[in-house]
Amino acid sequence: MKTLTLYQFELCPYCHKVKAGLELKGLPHRRVEVNPLNKKEIKHLGASPEGRKKVPVVELDGEIRRESSAILRWLDEVAEGDRPLNVADDATRARADAIDAWVDRDLIQILPTVLYGTWSESVHAAKLTAKTSNFSRFDNMRVSVFGSVVMKLIAKRILKRRGEGKSGPELFEAQLDQLEAYIGEQPFLTGDAPTFADASAHGALTCVREFPAFARVRARPRIVAWYDRVAALRRRVDAA
Repeated sequence: MKTLTLYQFELCPYCHKVKAGLELKGLPHRRVEVNPLNKKEIKHLGASPEGRKKVPVVELDGEIRRESSAILRWLDEVAEGDRPLNVADDATRARADAIDAWVDRDLIQILPTVLYGTWSESVHAAKLTAKTSNFSRFDNMRVSVFGSVVMKLIAKRILKRRGEGKSGPELFEAQLDQLEAYIGEQPFLTGDAPTFADASAHGALTCVREFPAFARVRARPRIVAWYDRVAALRRRVDAA
């Protein structure tokens, strides 16, 4: 298998979706952290059809794939790996599609309010991005300083647009309620085996793992049991 490369932002939930899919399948890959200020690492890949340079982007033998949901569904074509992520049954696939759409439409959209909702959280987020990168010292400083300001503004804008008077933690709790409903009494989101829906939701929540908001996840036994089941199946394999 040719080397698969994932271009990512460390705190991008869409990138975490793809990482969850790669690890559930155990596919060898390498990760390239993209500088959010200039995105020079993906300039050679060109812009998306919408004219934007955004992540995640996956490159394999000259083939470029964009959009997290499309990438998750494509991974089964790359290699069999540890398990398939797609499902053949129409009803199960429809449920997986609906859950993945919910993750993108609702869960991920409110995550910035608990990732960057306070100045301390936004500073922590910016420092985490700098810490996990291989940027120059100057770029790390710029990300830490300017990134925290931008992140705080993003959280504020989302609360204004979607908050309806609620705080970030309240919005997050509502999405956790929905996730609990999706899990129900099943081991995974669509039944007895994980699919791209589990990769999608697990990846999004993993984005919050280093932040205080993750305590709200840990306070819900049903979600914790599902989260830990998926985590136990994830296997990172770095490309040689």
